[in-house]
Amino acid sequence: MPHADGSPQLERGKLSRPDLIRDKAYVNGQWIAADGGAVIDVDDPFTGEIIGHAPSLSEQQARSSIDAAERAFPAWAKVLTRNRGAILRRWFDLVIAHQEDLARLITLENGKPLKEARAEVAYGAGFIEFYADEAGRMIGEIIPAPVAGRRLMVEPEPIGVCAAITPWNFPLAMLTRKAAPALAAGCTIIAKPASQTPLSAYALAVLAEEAGVPAGVLNVITGKASMIGKLLTSSPVVRKISFTGSTEIGAQLMEASAPLIKRLSLELGGNAPLLIFDDADLETAVETALVAKFRNSGQSCIAANRIYAQKDICESFLDAFAERVNALAPGDGFDERSDIGPLIDKAGVAKVEEHLDDAVKGGATILAGGKSSGGQLMPPTLVRDVAPDALLTSEETFGPLAGVIPFETMEEGVALANNTPFGLAAYLCSENPATIARAGRDIESGMVGINTGLISTAVVPFGGVKMSGLGREGSSHGLAEYLNLKYLCQAGL
Repeated sequence: MPHADGSPQLERGKLSRPDLIRDKAYVNGQWIAADGGAVIDVDDPFTGEIIGHAPSLSEQQARSSIDAAERAFPAWAKVLTRNRGAILRRWFDLVIAHQEDLARLITLENGKPLKEARAEVAYGAGFIEFYADEAGRMIGEIIPAPVAGRRLMVEPEPIGVCAAITPWNFPLAMLTRKAAPALAAGCTIIAKPASQTPLSAYALAVLAEEAGVPAGVLNVITGKASMIGKLLTSSPVVRKISFTGSTEIGAQLMEASAPLIKRLSLELGGNAPLLIFDDADLETAVETALVAKFRNSGQSCIAANRIYAQKDICESFLDAFAERVNALAPGDGFDERSDIGPLIDKAGVAKVEEHLDDAVKGGATILAGGKSSGGQLMPPTLVRDVAPDALLTSEETFGPLAGVIPFETMEEGVALANNTPFGLAAYLCSENPATIARAGRDIESGMVGINTGLISTAVVPFGGVKMSGLGREGSSHGLAEYLNLKYLCQAGL
């Protein structure tokens, strides 16, 4: 159905491979419904219509996924690394071959513009590709012995059964970022996707099965989060949990996992600052801010939550940034002209509006956008002269609201950037190598984007410091998160 101007309108939810859409969980190579038929509704954030269902598994069914992973582990761990890599390579090829269908599925359940969904599929596939190659690079060590007649060896071994709990904002990429290194290392895994966006995870399982991932090696389950979380943390079989989500839930998982000393990877809340220094290139600064703030409608843990502009560039930056923000088109993710999709739910809209109201009450001025006109579509919004103690400076907004705060000196800007218990990502814009070196060194963050808002890729370690979590995903460091080191001391030689 075309738009009034003749441009094409994609038919919502139509895939070239309809069988990628599943309404059952994937356990031990089987697709299973919930005991008693209990389901979780999955809706389209733009229309509000129910577009699918996911089974709400019973505790016994969820436990069966742990059993399946436990049974599958010994054989999978013994598969040659090159052969595990070959299976991952086939999985990657299948994901790329079905990129458009997977992107449409993401847009359908998440709401993000289709062009961003396509980018997410490519990004998520990148982890599978990287770890397909990395599987064969797990090497041990022979350490020179301090005494004669001994050989000291170190061998990497897979941890065992792992669990991945993934969020709704990047439903495909967050799963591949966890599952690909786990499988490459020789671990088996139980994945629990967010209830709002389970369809992408099920589609990945379809393609993993076609790629040759054996039964029980990858399991995807849905159900009551508290029940599944308790089951995973209390099971002695599950040796590692990887979680992406709020700091509050991460702390609960950490506490619950402590009695069994589980390995944890936690990518938690962020409060990313963006520092724009006087010596920044204006066009680069505006583009960096636009991407860092408004990608995925601002629903990103590494979104620029606080924008600080030094006094001599602040006015020109605000003028140029406001022009670009006003040009962003909010709308249906299936409309190729849309730049901003709907927020995931009404609670998300309410939080953005709360932060906007608080900023205005504190003296801020709206330069672009404003409140929602209804539904879950929030216009991209820019406010200036935000008070340093405004809500949006201390809480994750998780939506398309940008607040700009002026600062005077580098020392003040860095202090403002560090005035948070979080430290996931940060950004800075400058053309001065000394400014970049000093600010990049002094900012307390696990990742720093310099003159760019796009920092994520499979080949780098992704993760934070302080209350933003622990562990790293991506790169060889991400593979190490799924490995134990075994030291062997051989005497009598």
